[in-house]
Amino acid sequence: MPPRNGFIEPARRAGYRGRFTRVKPVMSLRAAVRSLPLVLLVAALALPAGCASGGAVKPSVPLNALYGQLDQASKDYQSALLQARTGNRQASQRTLVQSLDRLQQAAARCGTTAGCEPQRFYSVFDHLLRLKDGDFDDDLDLSGDVDASQAALAAGKTGAASLPQAQRSVILLRGQKLSELIAMNGPVKAALEDWLTWRRPNLMEAYVNYEYLRYQMWPQYQQADLPEALLFGILAKESGGKVNAVSRSGAAGPLQFMYATGLRFGLGTENGFDMRFDPAASAKANAAYLNEQLKIFNNNLELTIAAYNGGEGHMRRLVGDDSSVSFYDPRIYDQLSQETRDYVPAVLAAAWLFLHPDSYNLKFPRVDGRPGSIVLKRPASLSELTVCLGSARGMDDGWFRTLRNLNARLDPRVSQPAGTQLQVPRLLEKAYASRCVDGPWPILAQDLHSAVVPQVRTPPVPVARGERRYRVRRGDTLISIVRKLHCSSVQEIADMNGLRHHRIRAGHTLKLPVCE
Repeated sequence: MPPRNGFIEPARRAGYRGRFTRVKPVMSLRAAVRSLPLVLLVAALALPAGCASGGAVKPSVPLNALYGQLDQASKDYQSALLQARTGNRQASQRTLVQSLDRLQQAAARCGTTAGCEPQRFYSVFDHLLRLKDGDFDDDLDLSGDVDASQAALAAGKTGAASLPQAQRSVILLRGQKLSELIAMNGPVKAALEDWLTWRRPNLMEAYVNYEYLRYQMWPQYQQADLPEALLFGILAKESGGKVNAVSRSGAAGPLQFMYATGLRFGLGTENGFDMRFDPAASAKANAAYLNEQLKIFNNNLELTIAAYNGGEGHMRRLVGDDSSVSFYDPRIYDQLSQETRDYVPAVLAAAWLFLHPDSYNLKFPRVDGRPGSIVLKRPASLSELTVCLGSARGMDDGWFRTLRNLNARLDPRVSQPAGTQLQVPRLLEKAYASRCVDGPWPILAQDLHSAVVPQVRTPPVPVARGERRYRVRRGDTLISIVRKLHCSSVQEIADMNGLRHHRIRAGHTLKLPVCE
């Protein structure tokens, strides 16, 4: 997979621990961190013992002690950072090891402590990761994952606009290496497994669809200074790259905008066409929405993604004035719908797989998404073109989805006149000329498309005129009475007589319609 603009590509690495190609000298402090990686602290949280509290139970003494240990470990970690920044390396190393020991012990005890909430640990880990990527001295970076320009930004020495796109993209992820987030965060790891197992076909389909739409959508994100992987993650989760997708709630388009939100960001109606279905316009609106919310939530990507799914008003009420709060903090996480809890890690996981498929034994297909166009030499619909193109250029699933995505304003069943220009991948230009202009395939496609399906005619219901009476006999039911009448319906008779549950009894007189 070719390198993606907008991200720093990691060098070859083992496991989840990604490293940028820029290498720094190994320092003793960093060695101490690597000797006790934070990922080990969360491993214990996966134990089957009851970690989550089933209700608002007052914490027991052991639980209070456990949370106190967690809080103290967090304070020690912050002290280690302060000591490192002031040049006291030896003291920093001692404090850091002490902090990591406490964190590891507390995480291990969570699985055997009644009422322990794993989200509380995720919240602390998330907070510490954000802290560690501050204004470190260049050779005292505790993880080796942050370069000098990020440190300068955190210290307020430069503006984000002056940084290269790759550095801006990493900062957008809150200084958090996604490799670390995934390695230690249970929800994201679970989402990774979903994408790599039962949702793998959806991921592959989303990738292919995106590659053909990329030339329309990615420039909108690029201009907004947002990472491409985030665009793919949202697209994969929202619609799978189906431009004409519409949800049961009324969200529409490749990025699933609700009508009112779409209007707010310029996705109105243009010549009768709903602009939410336009790939470029929806990507531009999505980028504007995310940048707006990133400002509100202090560049907290997880909270911003949650707002996109669960509503920004709801997220603002939950977060309040504390925009530094973690998405996984129980005060936030526990108040969200299950859909939003699943949505955020799913987007992050899809984004990460987009960048590093090889690390997960994943191979995306090679897609030539260069844009092209054709001018119809004979009338044809998108459906007819799909038939005559067949599996041209190795597309086993056919070209219907791609043609529809690239020509979203057209009804795929309606024949377009000769001379109409259509958007297609460039690699189909020659295939169209060889398969869909002359020969048997366009004739077959036209024949199939013009086939007439017989319409089943329902006999008209006789018109009821007037009203008569009928005395119910033993053994009668409403169905048998309707059959005797040869008109009307069970529901009509029930409505005329105010019958509940269609119950009748012998000797009861019913009002019946008189039918022609």
